[in-house]
Amino acid sequence: MSADKAGPAVRRFGARLTDAVAAHGPLCVGIDPHPALLAEWGLTDDADGLERFAMSALEALAGHIGVVKPQSAFFERHGSAGVAVLERLLAAAAETSTLTLLDVKRGDIGSTMDGYADAYLGVGAPLAADAITLSPYLGLGALAPAVRVATDAGRGVFVLARTSNPDGAQVQLADRAGRSVAQTIVDGVAALNADSEPLGDVGVVVGATTEHGLELGALNGAVLAPGLGAQGAGPADLAARFAGVEGLVLPTASRSVLRQGPDPAGVRAAAEALRDELDRARTAAG
Repeated sequence: MSADKAGPAVRRFGARLTDAVAAHGPLCVGIDPHPALLAEWGLTDDADGLERFAMSALEALAGHIGVVKPQSAFFERHGSAGVAVLERLLAAAAETSTLTLLDVKRGDIGSTMDGYADAYLGVGAPLAADAITLSPYLGLGALAPAVRVATDAGRGVFVLARTSNPDGAQVQLADRAGRSVAQTIVDGVAALNADSEPLGDVGVVVGATTEHGLELGALNGAVLAPGLGAQGAGPADLAARFAGVEGLVLPTASRSVLRQGPDPAGVRAAAEALRDELDRARTAAG
């Protein structure tokens, strides 16, 4: 193809995430419309209440927080109408400077993985997000179609490595040739990110509420660290547990911020206060 007919170069997710964090800080806020939160906001537990909740949360956070993380399950529970709300939410967020990380935890093999990649990551995908979460427990290599499609479209993926739930240890801490399964996933992601600048397009998910014991220094990618706030981790915990990370750490909070609604100003103030507290804790930790 001649240069004058070539389309614009796709900007990699790692670079876009780096810019979003530089502009708005590393805090990631979940958009998790639990039934109890809908009730607290005085909203009906149906597609109408779901849409009002989701769009109000986006209004509060877009342009002020680096990343928002809709939890797909709370949209899917409303059926096709809920998925349509999620689609509109992602499209609206794409018009802002805040990135979307859709929490779907997909993971499969072959053509099924291709289908998930087409749904969430491809150019023109109907549920296009800037990044999604993936489960590697059918093998990290099985995620290759999603990683390839994401990279081609300037999107990213976050691979589950060490989650905070007690049941996760049975699989994630199992020994594999002297290293935990979780560490082998981190090592595999680091290999995918090698030589990427300023940051690779593949991140990992590591819970913030437990001592993870992982070597993350060579990751060259982002760490999504859920558990801040209502789940029990504080800013000082984050600063201590991820002190050696070369790359970005995205602490994630949801209920502790969203409970300040339904007024968007209250949600925004809570998010900004938590973001500033994280910055102070990181500075104090050196």
